[in-house]
Amino acid sequence: MRVFEELCPAPPHWRVPWPEIRETFAWVRSLAGVPQDALHHGEGDVEVHTRMACEALAELPEWRARPADERVRLFTTVLMHDVAKPYSTQIEEGGRITAKGHSRRGDLMVRRILWELGAPIGWREHVAALVRHHQVPFWALERDDLQRIAFRVSLLARNDDLVLLATADILGRIAADTAEVLENVGLYGEYCAEQRCLDAPRRFPSDHARFWYFRKPGRDPDYAAYDDTRCTVTVLSGLPGVGKDHWIAENRPGLPVVSLDAIRRDMGVSPAGDQSAVVSAAYERAREHLRAGRPFVWNATNVSRTLREQCTGLIADYRGRVDLVSLEAPRDVLLRRNRERPHPVPDAVIDRLVRRWEAPDPTEAHTLRWLATA
Repeated sequence: MRVFEELCPAPPHWRVPWPEIRETFAWVRSLAGVPQDALHHGEGDVEVHTRMACEALAELPEWRARPADERVRLFTTVLMHDVAKPYSTQIEEGGRITAKGHSRRGDLMVRRILWELGAPIGWREHVAALVRHHQVPFWALERDDLQRIAFRVSLLARNDDLVLLATADILGRIAADTAEVLENVGLYGEYCAEQRCLDAPRRFPSDHARFWYFRKPGRDPDYAAYDDTRCTVTVLSGLPGVGKDHWIAENRPGLPVVSLDAIRRDMGVSPAGDQSAVVSAAYERAREHLRAGRPFVWNATNVSRTLREQCTGLIADYRGRVDLVSLEAPRDVLLRRNRERPHPVPDAVIDRLVRRWEAPDPTEAHTLRWLATA
């Protein structure tokens, strides 16, 4: 990403060009004046903390030793790690300041911002995954689901990147518990090394073993699960206008298609209206194919993990194999294509979908592909 390359600290001075960063990004300027809990953030508002975290990262020998492209990606992540705090911060009764949910909301915001900037998909998802999990190392050893989280991070990004992000985050604060939390971050790194997922994706015996590990809590990650799947279902995910119908025609000709758009038109339901009847009809058609062990394509936007889980969960219940295909296009291309469709989706609906867009990840399917259609 060229804009971040130009702003990333570089040798020999490793200077963080904060005035230029503020001028370039409106979302950085929005951090100014956003209050924080003084117990953990005695340094001031969110902008001050973000600048201090970026400066702390630039001083870390481990970051300076990374290849230039990795330095840029990590710097971008630290710069964006609290991007959602202006929209998540609340002053509770008694004056306590909280920013509940800012990591998850930050994931959504990072995806939208970097998509609009034209970032490569894998690069963008690496940054978004780190932002979503940036608080995990602080209290990781207290979590019952730590192994699954560490494995998920390793499949989407890298846990050694998460350790550097968390280290810079802590060093960019003025707080009494800095040393204690830094120790926790170090322990998280050691845990990931023991679990063979610190600087590379966690390996599983097979795609089927990985799929069921993330579906069944407590499952042994090294268990070579017997593959008893009866058919493969291609589940599409993508905003309106990315070209899902075209992709199906080119890549899955002849297969039955469960299409929410087609059902919606048959039933006379607006994309902005109540979708419950449409969804119910789609699931019944899917069950018919699954009961027969018949491969088919599930064509829907499926932009949230919750919606995809409803599809993939049903497929798994019928011993189906999930082939998840995520399609994308640049914003201007997507809007143009949508307006040229016989039945365009209102722009307001697309904007709403973009704001809750969670790209699929490898924990959700047997196979996953991120594809650009433009």
